[in-house]
Amino acid sequence: MQRAPGLLFCLFAAVATHAHASVALFMEEPYGEFGAMNPTGHSAVYFNHICADSPTSLRPCHDGEYGVVISRYHKIDGYDWLAIPLVPYLYAVNSPSEIPQTVDKEQATALRDTYRKEHLLDLAPDNRRGRSPKGEWTELVGSSFDRTIHGFQIDSTPAQDQRFITIFNDRRNVGHFNLLFHNCADFSRVVLDIYLPHAIHRNFIADVGLMTPKQVARSLVSYGKKHPELNMTAFVIPQVPGTIPRSHRVDGVAESLVKSKKYLLPLVFLAPEVTGGVVVAYLVEGRLNLPKGTPVFEIGDEETTDAPKLPPANRQVLPVPPTPATHP
Repeated sequence: MQRAPGLLFCLFAAVATHAHASVALFMEEPYGEFGAMNPTGHSAVYFNHICADSPTSLRPCHDGEYGVVISRYHKIDGYDWLAIPLVPYLYAVNSPSEIPQTVDKEQATALRDTYRKEHLLDLAPDNRRGRSPKGEWTELVGSSFDRTIHGFQIDSTPAQDQRFITIFNDRRNVGHFNLLFHNCADFSRVVLDIYLPHAIHRNFIADVGLMTPKQVARSLVSYGKKHPELNMTAFVIPQVPGTIPRSHRVDGVAESLVKSKKYLLPLVFLAPEVTGGVVVAYLVEGRLNLPKGTPVFEIGDEETTDAPKLPPANRQVLPVPPTPATHP
C-alpha cells in the first residue's frame, strides 16, 4: 500500500479522539526460506498504554507515546522477551515522518542498522570489524519490511496494564526458547492469560498440542465473541511495498500439512489413515478465515494516553473472523 509521508505524519501527530487502553495480538505472516518450511509465522503482543525505559524495563506510557510490542526471541543477548516501541518495531525508524514509502533489501538493512546503533547496542554490539553483527536482532525492528501483520485487539484497563508491568518487571527474564513448547506463541498465550485467564488454549486436534500464532488468534477471537464487552476488533498492517519478497499466509500445523504436497503426498502413501485424520482435523478445528475488508492499521489510529474518552456506544467495533466451519 502506497503511503504519503505527509499524510502519515499528520495521522501520527493528530490528537487522538479517544484513549481507552487496549492489548492486541500480532499474528505475523511467515517469510523467506524458513517461512516456507515452517508456515506458522510469528506472534507478538502490542500494548498501546504500556511503554518501556529499555527493552527489558516496562512502565506506563506518557502522553504522546504509542506503546510497545513485546515478544519472545531466540538468542538475543540471553533474554526471554524484549519490548520495542511500535514505530521502530514496524518500520525501524524513530518517527512516522521517516517511514519509507517503499523499501528494498539494502534500505531495510541500512535502516535496521541505524536504529541498532542508536538504541540497541547493548543487545547487538558491533562485531570485531566494527560492523553490524549477525544474529536474530533484526527481528526486533522493521517487521513490516518482511511481512504482513494481522491484529486482534481487545480493551484493557489501567489496573490490568499495571499488573502486567509489575509481573514482567519482577519476573526473571532469561531466554529458554524452544520451538515446540516455549515459542513465541506460547509467550503470547502467557501474556494474554494475565488479561484473560484461561482464554487461550492449545488445540490437540489441529495443532497436535503445539501452540501456534494462528491458534492464539483463534482462541482470542472465540473468547471475544463470547465476551462482547471486550470490544474485539481486527485490523491488518500491510507489508511495506518494494522489492523484498512478499510474506506468506499463516497456517497451523494440520493446515500446513494439508496444503503442502511435499508433506501430504508422502503421508498418503506411508500412512493413509493418519493423513485422513490430519485432513479432518484441519477441516473441523484448523481453519480461521480472516474477514474481507479488514481495516488497515495506520500510525495514528492507535490511541494515546490522556485524550478524551468516547462512550463505548460511539466506538467503532471492527469485524472479527467468522467461526471456523465444522464441516467441509
